[in-house]
Amino acid sequence: MHRRRRTALVLTAAIAAAAPLLTACGNDAHPGAAAVVGGQRITVSQLDERVGEVRAAQRAAVQDEAQYQQAIARTGTLTRDTLQTMLLDRVLHRAAQDAGVTVSRKEIQAMRSGLEQQAGGAKALERTWLQQYGIPPQRLDENLRLQLEAQKLAEKLGTDTGRPEFWKALSDASKDLNIDLNPRYGTWDVQKSSRADAKTPWVRDVTAAQTQQGM
Repeated sequence: MHRRRRTALVLTAAIAAAAPLLTACGNDAHPGAAAVVGGQRITVSQLDERVGEVRAAQRAAVQDEAQYQQAIARTGTLTRDTLQTMLLDRVLHRAAQDAGVTVSRKEIQAMRSGLEQQAGGAKALERTWLQQYGIPPQRLDENLRLQLEAQKLAEKLGTDTGRPEFWKALSDASKDLNIDLNPRYGTWDVQKSSRADAKTPWVRDVTAAQTQQGM
């Protein structure tokens, strides 16, 4: 159980192992694309729609315009962070598939129930994910699936996300997917082990919560 609770802790660093294989693409090659993953485009309009989901949730969660503007200010890099999450989701899912890893609805619900207990209820958990991580309520289960896939992939490999074996699995998946990132949304920095401005704090926080729950 100790390994399982640790697996997502350094997921941000792990996904960065794929950085040398994630290359920038120009608008001329893929017009209208925010990124191309496995030959499939994540269009700018699809990205904008996902960002709009977050903004709509933020608008519904606050009482006045001043609070809404504060929420926007706290998530100023929302578009790039959202694209980061979308790419991470596909890379991890491909790596999990390649390893024969699956995540069931029951497992997602079990994880969600535990987090809801810690947060003080379903609404409180949704509010936390929105405020701290920019994940709207309708995307919460997708986010938890991402966590579980990372954990189970590491277990399948007999390692954890801080080990080269896990990094290689993500790198291989990224290479197979042949990801092209539109430069307007940033670049992958190998030295920093991340996209230049990308952060996924929810990875660490979820793992910390699971660790506390298991104590």
